[in-house]
Amino acid sequence: MIIPIRCLSCGKPVGHLYEEYKQKLEKGEEAKKVLDSLGIERYCCRGIFLSHVELIDVAGEFKKG
Repeated sequence: MIIPIRCLSCGKPVGHLYEEYKQKLEKGEEAKKVLDSLGIERYCCRGIFLSHVELIDVAGEFKKG
């Protein structure tokens, strides 16, 4: 849904990097190079970015009845 503020495994702050990551991907840069340039080296932190799916808009469509 929303990118976590910290990595769930190691605790490194990663939430502030997501907007820059997304912008660089939209410009057509390769994900590996973007992650390297942002200083995200650990597999646990990389996994957060590579596996993230934006579902907030989908979840927002449902109303509590």
